[in-house]
Amino acid sequence: MIPVVFVHGIRLSGAAWAEQLHLLGHPATAVDLPGHGTRRGERFTLAAAADAVAEAIDEPALVVAHSLGGYVAIAAAARYPDRVAGLVVAGSTFLPGRALEIPFRLAHRSLMRLPDRGERLSRWQFESVLPPKLAEAVIGGGIATEVIPDIAEAFADFDVLADLAAYPGPTWLVNGSRDHFRRHERRFLDACADGSLVNVPKAGHYLPMVRGKEFARLVLDAARSSASGKSEASGAARG
Repeated sequence: MIPVVFVHGIRLSGAAWAEQLHLLGHPATAVDLPGHGTRRGERFTLAAAADAVAEAIDEPALVVAHSLGGYVAIAAAARYPDRVAGLVVAGSTFLPGRALEIPFRLAHRSLMRLPDRGERLSRWQFESVLPPKLAEAVIGGGIATEVIPDIAEAFADFDVLADLAAYPGPTWLVNGSRDHFRRHERRFLDACADGSLVNVPKAGHYLPMVRGKEFARLVLDAARSSASGKSEASGAARG
């Protein structure tokens, strides 16, 4: 099977994929995007983030991404299609725009006004949602609240559907049935050159981390299918 490269969500780091790296039993790596994890303090731009994904690929790989990472993975696939054998995009089918930008900026403003810049509240959030070991890894990797304005700026004029349409390889759009980021999933599916939509019942936005074993099975199926040139995945209900 082909190698897997994981791309994390907003404010997190490659540590968010610790459980997946353990479960896969398959060659895989997790990147830190600019402004996150080991690259905290660097300015986030979409171009720099796409480059970070491409630089982590030594040979054509399946790129598996969540939330912010999904949009970055789509941008990377459009720019470096020869390096991306397939895409698994989880929780990333909401069109960027003011409907996303305004809540993110307001959340950033509120958190940064707190004495600890929202560190305690963010820790509580992940500890209450994620399995204990994974929550510990996520918190240990750092929670980069300060990067939100750069991300909002980077996505202001990002035509994600155009980039998705530019990528010729297989794409799996994976959403929990309760994920608010699935709003435009059909438009994303229509933009794919070779797309599949997978909806996981009773799952929310943190599907890859909360339903780790189920998500790992889907990733392995996608890796096998990408290696054989087929867009097929199993282990979850299809929409």
